[in-house]
Amino acid sequence: MFLKDLTLLSGVSGCEFEVRNYIKKKLEEIGCEYKIDKLGNVIAHNKSNNNKKKIMLSAHMDEVGLMVSSIDDGGFIKFQTVGGIDNRILNSKLVEVGENKVPGVIGSKAIHLMSAEEKGATLPVKSLYIDIGSSSKESTEEKVSVGDYVSFKSDYIEFGDNLIKAKALDDRAGCSVMLELLSMKLDVDFYACFTVMEEVGLIGSKVAADLVEPDFAIVLEGTVSADMPEVKDSDKVTVIGKGPAISLIDGSTIYNIDDVNFVTELAKKHNIPYQYRRSNAGSNDAGPIHTRKAGCRAVAFSVPCRYIHSPVSVASKNDYENVVKLAKVVLENL
Repeated sequence: MFLKDLTLLSGVSGCEFEVRNYIKKKLEEIGCEYKIDKLGNVIAHNKSNNNKKKIMLSAHMDEVGLMVSSIDDGGFIKFQTVGGIDNRILNSKLVEVGENKVPGVIGSKAIHLMSAEEKGATLPVKSLYIDIGSSSKESTEEKVSVGDYVSFKSDYIEFGDNLIKAKALDDRAGCSVMLELLSMKLDVDFYACFTVMEEVGLIGSKVAADLVEPDFAIVLEGTVSADMPEVKDSDKVTVIGKGPAISLIDGSTIYNIDDVNFVTELAKKHNIPYQYRRSNAGSNDAGPIHTRKAGCRAVAFSVPCRYIHSPVSVASKNDYENVVKLAKVVLENL
């Protein structure tokens, strides 16, 4: 499993080079051919003469994060978000700024100084700042520049009932699955596309799909789980521990029911637990992939993640391993 290494890397949308370099190294160790397109997508090719359909797998390398927008006279850093981040999770988080990974913490005005209206309210980004321990603008500018990317600092931890806590499980989980599949040297011809900038508009997959021109695509994701206290059963999009979440509909794709049934029948046949992703909110790389050029069929299945798009996302190793199994049998039966 490559997941621990991948989640410890920084790869905010548009700045995926650490993740890309790691994937390149692993592909070379595996002995898998790959190329990098002009946007920075990594397109690996598992060669075989055993099938005539052109198959594309896709998982995105990028994660949500922040970008430095200004530095004030006291040396504090103002920032903007990159990707969909809930402002509630930002205050008091550890971060790393720029390529040199300057340590910092996101801070705000102390509660003792807040007005009655401010207390208990979600603080807007404009009320937050990053403190790197500097005492002046000049000392901060020696280490940080406007435009630097900022990633969350979070250790990979295994805990509880075979669970994982880490940042960027969306979608380093999918990247890890694809590396595992490539390392298996399956007798199936397929392209594994590690895409960029999914979190800011599904950008990289558009170019990757144009290059591959697939007949069939499998998108591998980390998706939202809502199996928390006080959430009604009907609102639980996915549940951790119940297996891969197979998509029916989302914000950019309505999945062909024959393809969905094909996947679920294989899961039943091979005793792989599965569940449906019960929401039409959010989108993934299937959206642009299945509509490029002449179009293609597509399926998506995901690792359910609690607290997604935060530094403390939680997923099940069992679900992850079952996504690997399901992707393998789907590839072998297309």
